[in-house]
Amino acid sequence: MHTKFSLSICLGIIAGSMGMAASAQAFSFTTNFTEDLNGHDAARGNIWLNSVEFGGTTVSNFGLVNRADILYNDLWTGGNSGAGSADRGDLADGLIQELLTDEGAVTALGNRNLNNIIDGEDRGTFSMNVWFDKAVDNLFFWERGRNSAMEIQAIDELGNSIGNLLTINSLTWDYAGFDLNTVEIGGTQKVGSLGVSLADLGLSSAIAGVRVSAQGKALFNGPDWKVVGSAASVPEPGTVMGLGAIASGMLVSSRRKKAQQG
Repeated sequence: MHTKFSLSICLGIIAGSMGMAASAQAFSFTTNFTEDLNGHDAARGNIWLNSVEFGGTTVSNFGLVNRADILYNDLWTGGNSGAGSADRGDLADGLIQELLTDEGAVTALGNRNLNNIIDGEDRGTFSMNVWFDKAVDNLFFWERGRNSAMEIQAIDELGNSIGNLLTINSLTWDYAGFDLNTVEIGGTQKVGSLGVSLADLGLSSAIAGVRVSAQGKALFNGPDWKVVGSAASVPEPGTVMGLGAIASGMLVSSRRKKAQQG
């Protein structure tokens, strides 16, 4: 009994050190950013994400989108048709792309410029998988307009959905502290922010990516969004290997004892 108990503790240590412990629930966070322009033009220029703060923690090591797979996107035929497109501030660097490609989605999302976003149309339907350049354990969402909803679900490296399907509605999000005025709109809109934890996603280990979707219904109202993740804390490779060796040794020892008792 003593050997089994010790083994379970050791395996628990390994799992915990690999990021298996659940995070806190959905949370508000503070966005720390730098604007290139001042005054009225600030919302039209580059707005750089420096860090976020929540629960007494400051995060500046982010996982950024480096791969995308558009599963479905209403076809753009001009004007406000279609669903998801790449958008940027009127005076910001970045991509404008109505006929959104996988590469275009990465260009819009895979950077710290908060004035590079995916713009959704009011009655458009889209669904896309996006992966980060490193495993993440929290998601930070921003939505321009604070008047839209989106569905999110974690995905693995192959794009398989895992955990819970969540609907998050920016009507309830906190003000992020900055506004955006992009090519797709004719004025300035406030931006909301929301943090989503592993626990919210129904998971306990770091994730590779997330699926973001919106339906052509009044609830969704064309979300205009950006997402990054907090890089997951992982132990040094030697630490994991060492713990694994200990666990293996204890398994061998347990088997030997059983064999001797038999």
